[in-house]
Amino acid sequence: MNIVILAAGAGKRMRSALPKVLHPLAGRPLLSHVLDTARSLSPTRLVVVIGHGADNVKTSVGAPDIEFAVQAEQLGTGHAVQQALPLLDASVPTLVLYGDVPLTRASTLKRLIDAAAAGSYGVLTVTVGDPTGYGRIVRDATGRVSCIVEHKDATEAQREIAEINTGIVISPTDRLSGWLASLKNDNAQKEFYLTDVVECAIRDGLDVVTAQPDEEWETLGVNSKAQLAELERIEQRNIAVQLLDDGVTLADPARIDVRGSLRCGRDVSIDVNCVFEGEVVLADNVSVGPNCVIRNATIGTGTQIAAFTSIDEATVGERTVLGPYARLRPGAQLADESHVGNFVEIKNAVIGVGAKANHLSYIGDADIGARVNIGAGTITCNYDGANKHRTVIEDDVFVGSDTQLVAPVRVGRNVTIAAGTTIWKDVPPHTLVLNEKTQRTRDGYIRPVKQKKK
Repeated sequence: MNIVILAAGAGKRMRSALPKVLHPLAGRPLLSHVLDTARSLSPTRLVVVIGHGADNVKTSVGAPDIEFAVQAEQLGTGHAVQQALPLLDASVPTLVLYGDVPLTRASTLKRLIDAAAAGSYGVLTVTVGDPTGYGRIVRDATGRVSCIVEHKDATEAQREIAEINTGIVISPTDRLSGWLASLKNDNAQKEFYLTDVVECAIRDGLDVVTAQPDEEWETLGVNSKAQLAELERIEQRNIAVQLLDDGVTLADPARIDVRGSLRCGRDVSIDVNCVFEGEVVLADNVSVGPNCVIRNATIGTGTQIAAFTSIDEATVGERTVLGPYARLRPGAQLADESHVGNFVEIKNAVIGVGAKANHLSYIGDADIGARVNIGAGTITCNYDGANKHRTVIEDDVFVGSDTQLVAPVRVGRNVTIAAGTTIWKDVPPHTLVLNEKTQRTRDGYIRPVKQKKK
């Protein structure tokens, strides 16, 4: 089977420089969703018809299994399929999909394919409450499809028909060339409609068969930002339902956004307003508090993530405690049973087993050993204005509050760093390090008093 995906339209109602089929749904381009569904059907040829923003589309979704056909002028769906004909295998049927209709299930498409298996022309239809704007499926007295009439060209009687054309069809490929060549554009839009091929098929004696999806939303397309937002909510609901079926506890299924892939182990719980982007893995017994953002990260078994924590391109071990208001930036690696608390930022750093940085610290470009305690206000001074340098803190070090470590620097095992110390030289193991300070007290000091303005 050939699959042709039409993705050439400009999408003017999106009011965006980005090609319509590249607008994101659940974190991925609309067209990527359609391509994934197409690939699940194992096509022998996969052709994407591009036009507006063609180079951008190629760059975004190009792959070895995709061939591209260019529709230089957008003259309608029939004209678009015509551009793909030279790339198709004429000995097998062709399924036509749309790059802006992202939620059609493979099971629905298989139903249509099976209905047309005997060489018929197949049309995916759906019966809706309000068919305004859609092409109507016109049937004869015996119930057979006689034609498809676009809304703008339909009579008042035809506009009462609730069964509409979704645009998704399957056709014998060897007949398509002649049918498409015979299309005329004497319609309100002055376009060559793929829907008119139905009449060609009937004229040539082919049966026109139909199939319908399980859900109406499978056939919804995107022509505006409002429609995109509507489909986003539908897809997020579908994702939430699947997570619930898999045993994940969601505080509110309506308040989770997955913009990529989220894989969860057993007994995972997710509070409200959490966003998961890219590839995220939550192992068994992970708890995610409200308002967290997790992107391209792996979280180990039994880890607890408190509210407002941000994790980006990081790896977190087992039984760790994060947040609230913790931030893990790219390259952060937390070992088992480590703690990263409120307003602690970690970037490109390894935090050892059982190490703790519980509040108000910046750890960047560093290797922190096991059981290290990072006091509040600690900063690794990793940037000299031109280059980044690394800080190494070996096992069992106690770092007092308000410490600055000026990289490159190494602190040996079992060192104690007094509060308020600046470390700019390596420190040998098993020592106490501090900056000498003198504290003076003045008797009789009078604090200045603010003068009132006259």
